Amino acid sequence: MSGARTVGLVVVTVLTTVLAIWLGLGLQEQRVADQRRQDILAAARQSALNFTSLDYRHYDRDSGNVLKGATGDFEKQFAAQTKQLTELVARNKSVSEGHVLDAGIVRSDERSARVLVVADSKVTNTALPKGEARTYRLQLDLVLEGGRWLTSDVEFVG
Repeated sequence: MSGARTVGLVVVTVLTTVLAIWLGLGLQEQRVADQRRQDILAAARQSALNFTSLDYRHYDRDSGNVLKGATGDFEKQFAAQTKQLTELVARNKSVSEGHVLDAGIVRSDERSARVLVVADSKVTNTALPKGEARTYRLQLDLVLEGGRWLTSDVEFVG
């Protein structure tokens, strides 16, 4: 009987250890997935904030912030329009103060994500000296490059 108890205790110990390892690995995977979601949302929120917060008095800095978080076609298109936009915002003395209201991940994997962002901004310029509130619904596509989530596409949606 003593041998049977020993074998039983060994089996229970092995099963308990395997279960603990399996649960620990599952929790670690969950933590990694949660951190990835947080990183994606933080990057999308910052990108949307940069995109909706531009001031003619320091447009070089503001457009540079947009470009720091950009990649791919979005980076190329925004960079190509920067000179023209700089002249336009300076001529109109445009200021846009953005605020991100909400963001949610539509889909994501280890290397890419799509996020919907709702942002408000107060826009002032020569035509609107008292300002006008605007609401934006943006769809941002992000990719993981060099350990950072960068915006590869921005679309205005509904």
